[in-house]
Amino acid sequence: MSPTLQLLLVLSIVIFAAKTGGLISTRLHQPAVLGELLAGLVLGPTLLNIFGLPIFTGAHTDELILELGELGVIFLMFMAGMEVDLDEMLKAGRVAMLAGILGVIVPLILGTVIALAFSFTLTSSIFIGLILTATSVSISAQTLLELGVLRGKEGLALLGAAVIDDVLVILLLSIFVSLTGESGVTGASIIADIARMALYFALATVFGVTLIPRLAKWIEKLPVSEGMVAFVVMMTFVFAWSAEALGKVAAITGAFLAGLAFARTTMRHTIIEGMHTLTYGFFVPIFLISIGLKTNARALGIEGIFFALAIIAVAILGKIGGCWLGARWGGFAQPEALRVAVGMVSRGEVGLIVAGVGLSTGLTGPNVYSAMVIMVLATTLVTPILLRQVFPNVEASNG
Repeated sequence: MSPTLQLLLVLSIVIFAAKTGGLISTRLHQPAVLGELLAGLVLGPTLLNIFGLPIFTGAHTDELILELGELGVIFLMFMAGMEVDLDEMLKAGRVAMLAGILGVIVPLILGTVIALAFSFTLTSSIFIGLILTATSVSISAQTLLELGVLRGKEGLALLGAAVIDDVLVILLLSIFVSLTGESGVTGASIIADIARMALYFALATVFGVTLIPRLAKWIEKLPVSEGMVAFVVMMTFVFAWSAEALGKVAAITGAFLAGLAFARTTMRHTIIEGMHTLTYGFFVPIFLISIGLKTNARALGIEGIFFALAIIAVAILGKIGGCWLGARWGGFAQPEALRVAVGMVSRGEVGLIVAGVGLSTGLTGPNVYSAMVIMVLATTLVTPILLRQVFPNVEASNG
């Protein structure tokens, strides 16, 4: 079977599994995203390991699926940005700032302590704590979209806190690598990174507020088939690329900013209608399944399992505790603060990037990386369940 035919078969299996898992999950009154994540775990090396089957001999089929999954999270965060009222999100600035900061500090401290308890060196322990600081709200955003509460005050505060979290984690990573002397990073380069982040956010904001609406109006008048959708896709990719390549922040942050920009245009509903099918019919299912495809829980030994369980517990409790405290200090009532905190539990690509830096620099070993992958999957799986519990008065729907 040719590589193209193998890819077509894998895509068929992935999309079918995702939608079937989502349907079963909604029938059990849980967000569809939970079933889609579990379907990925079943298809991955933990259970079925579909890429290990003799029929899939193509050398790059699995890589293509994972790359399509990366596009899926880009589109997902764009759609999250489209659902947000920027003016309302800015009103949650104090809550977002405090929740983002304490949501980094508390997991960092607890992760360091638990790693020391497992006899890691102080340097490795601090780095393990640093891995636990990164939040990825793509899963939370998807769940809140399904529950219809992303545009509420808790959802807006959550998204703001996630942006602050992302910036802080990248800064801390640069500082830590500099202090440990592993890559030649200097104090000047750290300052340069901070400047690049600030410049990126400034330019992205100016471009999104002033030029995107004008360009969208111009594109709308052109006699081009699906010209608006093509323009939106192109600009989303540009924002995502520039965020990481130029601004030193995660690509998903750039995609989210692109969504915020297009949400302010007069074509908002038209754009949502055009992007929804593309996003949820193809890319997001692949993204959700790809998380399980990258995870092999069977690779951990007994000691590794205990360490992974401890890391998972600290990751969940540390993030909830820190973000809840920050949201409370920011003025949220206890239930509102808890919802923000729970939404910050999920880890993702930023955490894996930090873990990869530790592996490549020798600050951590393969066992730690495997444990962190399991932690990312576990927190990703538990977040939709917890969110459904703290938003008890809304019904989930299949995205």
